[in-house]
Parts: sequence; C-alpha cells; structure tokens
Amino acid sequence: MGRTETRRNLERYTHGLLLEGERKSMAPIAARLAGKDGNAEAMRQKLQQAVVICPWKEEVLYERLTRVALRHKRRWDALVIDDTGFPKKGSHSVGVHRQYSGTLGRIENCQVAVSVHLATEKMSVCAGMRLYLPETWASDPKRRVKAQIPESVEFEEKWKIALRLLDNLPAEAHERPVLADAAYGNNSQFREALTERGLSYVMTVKGELVVWPPEATPKRRRPPKVGRPPTRFRDTKHSPVSIKELSERLKFRTVSWRSGSRGMQKSRFAAVRIRTAHRHVEGHPPGAEEWLLCEWPKNKESPTKFYLSTLAAKTSLHRLVYLAKLRWRVERDYQELKEEIGLDHYEGRTWSGFQHHTAMCVLAHAFVALRGALFSPKSSPAHVC
Repeated sequence: MGRTETRRNLERYTHGLLLEGERKSMAPIAARLAGKDGNAEAMRQKLQQAVVICPWKEEVLYERLTRVALRHKRRWDALVIDDTGFPKKGSHSVGVHRQYSGTLGRIENCQVAVSVHLATEKMSVCAGMRLYLPETWASDPKRRVKAQIPESVEFEEKWKIALRLLDNLPAEAHERPVLADAAYGNNSQFREALTERGLSYVMTVKGELVVWPPEATPKRRRPPKVGRPPTRFRDTKHSPVSIKELSERLKFRTVSWRSGSRGMQKSRFAAVRIRTAHRHVEGHPPGAEEWLLCEWPKNKESPTKFYLSTLAAKTSLHRLVYLAKLRWRVERDYQELKEEIGLDHYEGRTWSGFQHHTAMCVLAHAFVALRGALFSPKSSPAHVC
C-alpha cells in the first residue's frame, strides 16, 4: 500500500465500510469516522487520497486475500465466475454504458464488473473483481483521459476478463472446478481456455448447443483415391443433435442438493457422457468427452436447464448436481456487498478509484465472512488479513 499514512487511511476506509449507515460513499463514511466533533472534510480528503489517488495495485490485495482464505479454510468447493451491474444515471462514471446486466435482468445505463469467488454451500468470498470497459470507452481518447484510464487497459470481452482474474489467483486455488452461467458457458473459446489451463468446469449452457449423442462414434471417412480428402466427421447412424432434443430421451431421477428456507431442494436430473459438435459442418473434430447434465422439474413440460462439465468420468450424479447448483452463492455475495458493505455506493468517476473501492469492499466483506466462519462469538478478536 505504500506509505504508512496510506495504509492507515485505507484501514479507516475499511472500518467505514463496515459501520452502520445507509450510504457508504466517501463523504458519509468520512462524516461517520470523524464524529460530531471531528473535521469531516479533512477526513474525506485523507480517504480520497488513499482510495482514489495513491497508485497501489488491487491485484496484489486480491492475491493476498485469496491466500488468507485458502489458509484458513482449505475445503473450498469451487471457483464461481459471474458479473454484476451498477445502475447509473449519468454518463461520466468510468465504463458506464447502456448494456445488459444479468443482475438487473435488462439493458440499462450501468457499469458492469466481472468477479471470481471461492465458494462452499455455507459461505463464499470474492477473490477478485475488475470493471468491464465497453469498446466505446476503450476507443475514446477524451473519455479515457478524463477517467484516468491507464494506457495498458484495453477493451476485453467479459470472458477474457474472467480468465485474467483466474490467472491472477494463487496456483493452489486452481484445484477447484470453475462454475459459470450460460453467458460464459456458451462460449466455446472460454471453455477451451479453461481446459488449456488445466481447470475443470461445470457450466450452464443453452439447449440449442449441438453435441454428438452418447452412442455416436464420429470418424472421418477414408480418403478416396481421386479427389479431395473428406474433412467432416460423420456417424451414419447417429447425427449431432441439440442438447434439448437429446435431453428429452434421457432417463431422469430425483436428486436433492441443499436444505434451504423452503426445505430440501430437489429436482429431476440426468447425466450422460457426450462430445460437443461445435462447427462440425466445417470439419471441426468432436470435442473431448465430457458430462452433459440436464434438469427436468416435474411441473415442466420439458427439460429446463443444461450444464457441461469436464469433471472426471467417475463423478457421481449428486456431485454434478451439487456443483451445478452452487453458483447461487455468488448472488449472496453480491447482495451482501451491495446492501451491507456499499459496493454500489461509489460516486467517483476514475478508473483507479472504482477499482480500489471495489477491492476495499471485497476485503471488508471477506473479513466478515471469514471471521464468522472461523470464530465463535466467544472467541477473542483476531486479524484474518
């Protein structure tokens, strides 16, 4: 963090994020920290200097935080990738744009940040977050200068930002499978990049995705003596089908995965080993064998959810279902970060200010999550970071 004064003021800022109060932007935090008899403006300037102006690297904080989380709780079940939106009324906050936000469920004027989380059924912590910079911002020199966006920051699609966040994690974190929704799972480049990194995954995909059915054995025909050699893989008895079409002829059984406020959560699932048929008409070979997991609730006319997974072939159906459903933890993180910590309360407009604010929010949230999981109410206070 640099100077001792900067460290001290960031400590104050974290304290302010953890205090009660409806608004967790800079001025209200400063007023609470200063108290009735203090100089709120002087406090605000100190916090502004530490959070917005000082050039410390949030990536180092995330790595340090992740190592702490891994050291204090070794049984993390998964890494969850997702993104969240921050509604904005104006057009000057860095990265704000009319864009789709899964959190909001619609196209809205907002900022969007991509994040990665360590998760178990009972707790989760964010291990990294980065602002998505739309192409209109990345290619606009005037807006870049005004928002103080570093030259090294270029336009990156969300799935590439997710890969960057995963790459920044300590190596020991990569032992867990990666979970994500269809916005990432439908992207074959993202899935292939995870496999190249040695990371397994359980990804939601859409029913239109085409695969080779379990019984198919696609091969290239022997090249003829005359003419061009064949390029497409074929199985004369079993052609590629959509996941939705294949799922309707599978055998489903009831699986429960979690006890929640509405009782035991359960539904009907089926899992088979398949190969993807991405761009097979262009001669692309079948993908490596992986799991296709399908969910068909009793009250629905057809299967509703589909997942691809590169977990080992011996993985049980219950384990596949548990991990597929574990992605809900990230929604709890977003809710707590925004409602309790003030993640979406930042009012500054610069790149580093936004990145630093989100990093301090993640730190404050992780402190609460880890301390709550590690220590009983009777335990003495302890520093976890």
